[in-house]
Amino acid sequence: MNWFFLGIAVGLLLAIPGAWLFSRRTERKVKELERDARANERLAEQATMTRGLAHEIKNPLSTIGLNVQLLQEDAADIERAVEDQPAIAEQAGKVRRRLGTLGREAVRLREILEDFLRFAGRIELDTQKTDINALVDELGVFFEPQASEAGIKLRCQLEASPPTANADPSLLKQATLNLMINAIHAMVDAKKDKQPHGGANELILRTSRSTGKDGKDGKKLCIHIIDTGPGIADKVKAKLFEPYFSTKRTGTGLGLPTTRRIIEEHGGELTLHTELGKGSEFTIELPG
Repeated sequence: MNWFFLGIAVGLLLAIPGAWLFSRRTERKVKELERDARANERLAEQATMTRGLAHEIKNPLSTIGLNVQLLQEDAADIERAVEDQPAIAEQAGKVRRRLGTLGREAVRLREILEDFLRFAGRIELDTQKTDINALVDELGVFFEPQASEAGIKLRCQLEASPPTANADPSLLKQATLNLMINAIHAMVDAKKDKQPHGGANELILRTSRSTGKDGKDGKKLCIHIIDTGPGIADKVKAKLFEPYFSTKRTGTGLGLPTTRRIIEEHGGELTLHTELGKGSEFTIELPG
């Protein structure tokens, strides 16, 4: 019997350090979770404040832009009125041109704020059964004049049996259109800068069904945006979806991150295949 109680005592003595260590780990874990919760709360507060600040800046910026436009018109009127006084007319012309620069910068700042609000805001989907072929065809008709003006031939290649997805048509159009605009810019810039490119000056919109991971057909519906531009270098590709990263001087760097967010909100995925000197293919994959 003494051995029995001795065994219990030894067991308790051995268990105490383990229990103490477990308690310490648990306490540490709780503190880490509390710290993370406070950090997340601060981030949420900062995001709300930032969005509010952007809204507050956007409104007076619109007023500034409108007044700059009116002042520019007044300067043009003065310039015409004093045509017989070259020195004054020249000065009025300088003022008009400077106001034009100011107006363009105000417009650019407003676009940056709008892009930021779209990116930082909550995306709420209004989903409905959407014919992907019809959506892509409509985008093709809408965008064809812009592509033609840029010297780009736009072609649509649609899946034989119309694929239908549960999607928000407006947001899906926005995401696809962002990729189309980027593709046109890439091809035009490559041509202008004489960079190696695919040479065909074509933008292809294609719809397809892909095979799911379980081997069954029709698990994913795809929209392909294929260009014959210069392709994308690996170092650029690695940063492509980072907020505020842009290869364009006037770009905000929020278009592609916003596009990816929209697609991910649909439960889909945005993938990229690119080859230098030949072109790029962005693929929007949606659940079937």
